[in-house]
Amino acid sequence: MGHQKEELINELTELIDGVSGLPECRSVSKRMYSNLVRRVKLLSPLVEDLKDSDGVEVGDDVVHGLELLKIALISGLELLKSVNEGSKILQALQIENISSRFLDVTEQIEDALSHIPYNKLDLSEEVREQIELVHAQFKRAKGKMESPDEQLEKDLAMAQREQYPDPLIFKRLSEKLHLRTINDLKKESLAIHDMVISSGGDPEECFETIAYLLRKLKDCAMTENPELDALEGDKSLIKHRSPVIPDDFRCPISLELMKDPVIVSTGQTYERSCIQKWLDAGHKTCPKTQQTLLHTALTPNYVLKSLIALWCESNGVELPKNQGTCRNKRTGAGGSDCDRVAIDALLQKLANGNSEQQRAAAGELRLLAKRNADNRVCIAGAGAIPLLVELLSSSDSRTQEHAVTALLNLSINESNKGTIVNAGAIPDIVDVLRNGSMEARENAAATLFSLSVVDENKVAIGAAGAIPALIDLLCHGTPRGKKDAATAIFNLSIYQGNKVRAVRAGIVPPLVRLLKDPGGGMMDEALAILAILASHQEGDVQSLKIVRELGAEEVLKELSENGTDRAKRKAGSVLELLQRVDPVES
Repeated sequence: MGHQKEELINELTELIDGVSGLPECRSVSKRMYSNLVRRVKLLSPLVEDLKDSDGVEVGDDVVHGLELLKIALISGLELLKSVNEGSKILQALQIENISSRFLDVTEQIEDALSHIPYNKLDLSEEVREQIELVHAQFKRAKGKMESPDEQLEKDLAMAQREQYPDPLIFKRLSEKLHLRTINDLKKESLAIHDMVISSGGDPEECFETIAYLLRKLKDCAMTENPELDALEGDKSLIKHRSPVIPDDFRCPISLELMKDPVIVSTGQTYERSCIQKWLDAGHKTCPKTQQTLLHTALTPNYVLKSLIALWCESNGVELPKNQGTCRNKRTGAGGSDCDRVAIDALLQKLANGNSEQQRAAAGELRLLAKRNADNRVCIAGAGAIPLLVELLSSSDSRTQEHAVTALLNLSINESNKGTIVNAGAIPDIVDVLRNGSMEARENAAATLFSLSVVDENKVAIGAAGAIPALIDLLCHGTPRGKKDAATAIFNLSIYQGNKVRAVRAGIVPPLVRLLKDPGGGMMDEALAILAILASHQEGDVQSLKIVRELGAEEVLKELSENGTDRAKRKAGSVLELLQRVDPVES
């Protein structure tokens, strides 16, 4: 038992030293990171006292408690390292998940400390008091989720959702994420690269979002500090530096920097022209793994392509010429230009693949449909829409998210809207809106808005029960979800029957709450919906009565006098209608 205790104490010492030696955190997780590091450091006297009492025998219960503490500290050190070395942008996008992980580690350490019988240890009174204080700190921290940074959430949502985001958004993000300098951005680019490689190049939506945000933040840094551009563009310095191309950016066949990376069926990535020559020569295997290829379709690796472009920019390397050209493209009868072979292969996976293949194929189609108009025509023409509609009922939440988002991206094309509706998608999209993950619900709301541009679809969407589910998202969604819900409700309410449905479903009270919350960022949307609900015939008496009962007149008067031009008009029209309603009517 003595040897086991000594080994445990040495391991605990190494773990605490490892945590203590970590650098300061410069990300949105800074507070959680610093609190955990500080508390773990305070455990050091316990381990030191245990070392000094080397000759004292301990029982199984002491060893068990110390083992639990070791396991908890291993989890803590891994979390702290991942936060310190990981992508700052990803942490901001997944802050709830990060907070949850910190809570888990806090609970683990607290539970371990609860299992150590201190009365059986030869500890000094001073150390015992300190450990009791540290234990109390961990107890208080249990179950306390970090308060969300609402401004950060709004900025991230607007940066992703709006077509031309305000540059001030990216300035705030660069400050909040500590990505102000070119050096900061280079480190972030490497962190993203490591993340993509460790994921096996899986084309998750978040990778593309991260790459987009990184490009925008780099633009922001160059705008704020134009002198950096000159430094970065100093070709003589760059030539002397001769940056080493990361192995993952080199084609395994040519060993050159890839300009058009594509993925084969084994998951390996190659330069398109090199792997095409290999296939044209009659080979049926993957050059790197020697596995037999299930098919010869080449899927563009957009994530890696973006990272290569970022690496080239950050290191002053000229981007490979003819980037983005595709030797495998076919032009369809409608004049669209897309990789039909790759799309057909993805549809085969949607139709006949296992659950993992369906998820991956739906995710790839989601990205392809987002990329350009030609892809949207090709994907729909290949027959993807009915298959994607079927996946809306998938029990796998990620597959469901990919399917509804792919339909959203496809619906940008006007002719695809009819195909989606004719495939019976509306009831399934409404079901996703009610029961899906938050991301799926947001994108279901956005899809319904897109489809509701066609007047007859407004009737079908309302009849399918979308409005109560949209109201729920308006009340309880993320900032982005609330915007999507409000936009859809507004557009649906152009149809008279949906106005009645919205009022009966109880939309007015949440609209008034949003109207009274200037910091919530939803005043304009709430006012627009109120105005359209009250605008038909002589005004919707029921909704106007509720507005009055909830005391919204003062807010409306304030907006009619001091709001934007649009807000003044909307608020004025609602106030005018309110004056026509007899306040004593019941």
